[in-house]
Amino acid sequence: MMKSFLTPALLSTALLSGSVFAADYKVDPAHTAVLFKINHLGFSETVARFNTIEGNYSYDAANPTASKIVVKIDSNSLDSNHAARDKHIKGPDFLDVKQYPEITFKSTGYKGSATEGTLSGEFTLHGVTKNIDLNIVKIGEGKDPWGNYRSGFNGTVTIKRSEFGVDQMLGGIGDDVTVELFVEGIRQ
Repeated sequence: MMKSFLTPALLSTALLSGSVFAADYKVDPAHTAVLFKINHLGFSETVARFNTIEGNYSYDAANPTASKIVVKIDSNSLDSNHAARDKHIKGPDFLDVKQYPEITFKSTGYKGSATEGTLSGEFTLHGVTKNIDLNIVKIGEGKDPWGNYRSGFNGTVTIKRSEFGVDQMLGGIGDDVTVELFVEGIRQ
């Protein structure tokens, strides 16, 4: 008898606390982008993107610290709008995509509000994993015209490529790489 009372009581507590309202989202690759920019010879910044991205995230506005994300990027999908440069960046001097086909980010914690904060996690590039902190801003959420429920977030971080073993041509090409993540997900 005590067991049958506890189950509804625990369920009611969970409903009131908002934990049941956490939602899982699948990253929509058609509306998600990962861009980076890097200094070129001190004259300009070169901008590139990755075209193949997949991932999942969980978001709960009532309990944002429980939010989490896993993103996988196909390193061979790099596109800098210049075929010869892409071939060089994908080669052994830089990303070495044959040896390191994926770039990943797996969150380990979130601090902030439901609309902005810092998402910490393990970032793996070129076979090296380091903890990074992304500055996150919620863009919005709601139903789309086709009846799906979507949410979107932007994130930015600056890393030093040399810390990930990508240290060719330092000086001519900057060490600081600004990474921008634009994520839109469909609630599952």
